Amino acid sequence: MKVRPYQLSQIKVDGLTLLGYSVAGEESVVIVPELDVVFDIGKCPREALRINHVLLSHGHMDHAAGVAYYFSQRDFQGIANGVVLVSKALVTPLERLMEAVAGVEGHPSPHKFVGMGHGDDYEIRRGLVARAFSTHHLGSSLGFAVIEVRHKLRQEFAGRTGPELVALKARGVEITRRVELPLVAYLGDTAKANYSELPYVREAKVLLVECTFFDADHLSRARAGRHLHVTDLPAVLEGTKNERIVLTHVTRRTHLPEARRLLKQVLPAEVRDRVTFLMSWKHVQED
Repeated sequence: MKVRPYQLSQIKVDGLTLLGYSVAGEESVVIVPELDVVFDIGKCPREALRINHVLLSHGHMDHAAGVAYYFSQRDFQGIANGVVLVSKALVTPLERLMEAVAGVEGHPSPHKFVGMGHGDDYEIRRGLVARAFSTHHLGSSLGFAVIEVRHKLRQEFAGRTGPELVALKARGVEITRRVELPLVAYLGDTAKANYSELPYVREAKVLLVECTFFDADHLSRARAGRHLHVTDLPAVLEGTKNERIVLTHVTRRTHLPEARRLLKQVLPAEVRDRVTFLMSWKHVQED
């Protein structure tokens, strides 16, 4: 039997690195080290252990199996302050999971779950937030966008001196405006929906999109499982302005060369040129 080594794909987009592995029903995990986030945890590859923020889209095991291992190994290695952002509906079940694992291991692992709902923000660090949004897979499923937040001087105060600005602030005048720069948006697993109406999805530098099924006779599978079929992509991607669109969660039922051929049939060139497959061999870094 030929055994292939487990390797993460690696995609560079400007100053961001996407390290990931995503195959439908097997495992989904995408790490962005520069942002200190991992979208879903899969089986928790070692590269995810030092990332402090897990953004968990839903509870299916190919996305969530590594949660307990993540906290257990961080405790073992002396890494503190890990947190999992998850739908509010999953916090209690995950707490019960950690209690069960503590019984198996013989001791509890420090852990933290933060319940999120549509539109909720969590500060990753100063000037960087994770925002949750509802998706269409399970009743409790979420997507996440990581957004850089800046505060710029309002136009009407341009040209004022430093002392003048200080005096305005002292009087309670709001002299700056909040500017959001979406960096990465992750849809998780989802049925077809108009995500481009969300500016932090539409304008993210990188958009991670599930596209599980490609074959024509797999359309019913997509609908039954509330997943995307390649024929859904034109509607899902309409209006998006992302620099790079990365397709995840492709089924093993379709080989990538065939998936690329079918993708070419449904997407116009100006959109297709922004699209890549996470699991393409060209993104796997050889040891």
